[in-house]
Amino acid sequence: MTMEVEPEGKNVMCLLTDPEGTPLGNSVYLPQNTGPQHLQQIVNQLLNNEDKLPYAFYISDQELLESLGKYSEKNKISVEKVLKIVYQPQAIFRIRPIHRCSATIAGHNEAVLSVAFSPDGRQLASGSGDTTVRLWDLGTQTPLYTCTGHKNWVLCIAWSPDGKHLVSGSKAGELQCWDPQTGKPSGNPLIGHKKWITGISWEPVHLNSPCRRFVSASKDGDARIWDVTLRKSVICLSGHTLAVTCVKWGGDGVIYTGSQDCTIKVWETTQGKLIRELKGHGHWVNSLALSTEYVLRTGAFDHTCKQYSSPEEMKKAALERYNKMKGNAPERLVSGSDDFTMFLWEPFVSKHPKTRMTGHQQLVNHVYFSPDGQWIASASFDRSVKLWNGTTGKFVAAFRGHVGPVYQISWSADSRLLLSGSKDSTLKVWDIRTRKLKQDLPGHADEVYAVDWSPDGEKVVSGGKDRVLKLWMG
Repeated sequence: MTMEVEPEGKNVMCLLTDPEGTPLGNSVYLPQNTGPQHLQQIVNQLLNNEDKLPYAFYISDQELLESLGKYSEKNKISVEKVLKIVYQPQAIFRIRPIHRCSATIAGHNEAVLSVAFSPDGRQLASGSGDTTVRLWDLGTQTPLYTCTGHKNWVLCIAWSPDGKHLVSGSKAGELQCWDPQTGKPSGNPLIGHKKWITGISWEPVHLNSPCRRFVSASKDGDARIWDVTLRKSVICLSGHTLAVTCVKWGGDGVIYTGSQDCTIKVWETTQGKLIRELKGHGHWVNSLALSTEYVLRTGAFDHTCKQYSSPEEMKKAALERYNKMKGNAPERLVSGSDDFTMFLWEPFVSKHPKTRMTGHQQLVNHVYFSPDGQWIASASFDRSVKLWNGTTGKFVAAFRGHVGPVYQISWSADSRLLLSGSKDSTLKVWDIRTRKLKQDLPGHADEVYAVDWSPDGEKVVSGGKDRVLKLWMG
């Protein structure tokens, strides 16, 4: 049936869908003066939300900030066409942009190679080329504990999502678990890997609480699952033919490993069996990210900073957060490679990539989903940071401004701001809505290797070649 062309001032035929493309009801005629506010009311009504939630609306990856009539006119949309509008839930809280350095903390004697806030945002740890891990007091912005025992550079650190343990991995291939309350080692070093540690990821707290197991990846080609209570390696995941470069323990309970052998392998964690292999990259896989990563990292902790009295209570709260974030969609995985490309996967749906993401002119060093899963950001040696649609993998924008390779990126908890650290000695904060540079943060004397935005949104930390940690505030 052909539709009559509507005279000016009449209606626009619209179809509201969620980010996965599932329609919310049927196509409806909406007045041309309908804007985001009115659409918000409609979506809240159709979803029967008791508490009214904020939504943003997108038409082909561009946020709708005006009335439908104005949008159609500007973009020359035919009135005979059904306008597909994607609604996206927004964080109820807002994170203030970071714009000043509140402390420069010396202490490490060599480059700072990794930094990480605890899941509740109350503690901060760093790993360095000086063989130590340090814990910092965020209240006084001074060193709290120096954790000694490694014999070589500390390459990576990871907090358990319940905040009870911190694990570090060194260039010598050993791992050490620390008690963050005392700065003392929990037991002897964990020995098993023959070459340096490239990544550490904890089992999600919604699957097991209190946290006991984590997985490590190594240049020796293996990944190992460790139990901190038993203080030993319980499963060795072997099968990669070259170095394992990155590892993620997914919310569904499987482990993903990326390797220089160009493959990503998916493992189950009771016996360490290989479930599937994801192939497609033409060169080393450097970085993996999960759409649920933020909620896996923070477990039961959210922006309200609520504390929990028991592991069971924590597990329940973490499971609720995980299920709410994931919705009905499968967990997505993105991989970045030396072949300049990225792939978006839904490993539980298919062993084939959902899409291939091209555009970087150099190797892709770091990939990261926004906390709400709506966006993917990628950092590259081509000096750019790129933004992609987190559901479809479609290219959205390029952030240019760094004059050196971009090493690491981190998101604000509300998914509205993105932070990048570069070889050019600066940090930059990018605004996702305007797609522009929000803040330029110079101050480091040399390359910035590591950045992290605290889960409570209050602070940013950066570290690098100049051996200092910088704390930045809003």
